Amino acid sequence: MITAHQTRAARALLGWTQETLADRAAVSLTALKRVESVNGERVFESTADRVRRALEAAGIVFINSDRHIGVMLDVPNTVRR
Repeated sequence: MITAHQTRAARALLGWTQETLADRAAVSLTALKRVESVNGERVFESTADRVRRALEAAGIVFINSDRHIGVMLDVPNTVRR
């Protein structure tokens, strides 16, 4: 499961507002705000999954290892030149 920090960082990399991500993930803005809350608010797993899939579809890669938690943007080769 992705963290609130990862979700906000991914949005920042993409330049998306909360409204944009909520729309792309097909979740309510209130639900997205719960996903991004660091207060541990409860979120349906299906909601978090929709948010994760929307971000991944836009090129976000989530990093979760023993020592590292983060995000990166996978840019297609045609853009890297």
